[in-house]
Amino acid sequence: MMKNKNIPQLQWQNAGEIDDDDRPLGRILNRREVLTLLGRTGATLFLGGCAVPSLGGGGPGGESSVDLSAVATTNAALPTGCVVRPALTEGPVFVEEDLNRSDIRSDPANGTVSAGARLDLTFRVNRLVEGACSPLAGVQVDVWQCDAHGIYSDTSELGMRTVGQKFLRGYQVTDENGLAHFTTIYPGWYEGRTVHIHFKIRTADGYDFTSQLFFDDALTDEVLAQPPYNSRGERRLRNDNDGIYGQSGGQTRLAVTPVAAGYAATFEVALDIS
Repeated sequence: MMKNKNIPQLQWQNAGEIDDDDRPLGRILNRREVLTLLGRTGATLFLGGCAVPSLGGGGPGGESSVDLSAVATTNAALPTGCVVRPALTEGPVFVEEDLNRSDIRSDPANGTVSAGARLDLTFRVNRLVEGACSPLAGVQVDVWQCDAHGIYSDTSELGMRTVGQKFLRGYQVTDENGLAHFTTIYPGWYEGRTVHIHFKIRTADGYDFTSQLFFDDALTDEVLAQPPYNSRGERRLRNDNDGIYGQSGGQTRLAVTPVAAGYAATFEVALDIS
């Protein structure tokens, strides 16, 4: 397969700008606000330092009018490996590509491969029912991200001119263990955002959970110092200054492990879809 040598000419936004569709979705609630919310709604939530994702419906990306995606207190622990995560904005560059593939690095039109540090990314998806978790098979997990130069494929948003290209996009369906595997690259950066990967989990009956994955800043600094990332220069935004990372409460930050091929990470999420 060919290496990606052609970088599209872009018109970047001013530093620090974020597209309106890529702004944070709600915020983290403090304990007093949680207790007030529970008293008002009579809701039963599974807590334990974990956030409960939006319960489907609402606007793009599965937002609900009351943002339950950010509820967290310190009561009853969830089963080991059963972690509820906050929903985050879909952003402006999701495209329904219908690309069922595990290795998302190439552009299927011409075989060009996005250069960058390899990242083997596994999702472990569970269903949360009455405080217990079980693997959730047969759900679609979509992943989309920018390349090492901060470029998304198949979009005219954010000043990009890549319509028709389809690198670094694709989906997998979870197996009987709730697992979906992707081979991708460590993402680069672009103006107004910290380094991140978008993902969406969808069920056959229309449930849609959308969020974003983040990385440890120190590891990102190491990766971005290497080619081809270093051709972009020093990034201007880190996790603590990214509003969407702030919305996540750090709960969607990947634990990345160096491996012989590059890096590997597993992301566990429990969906409250009972």
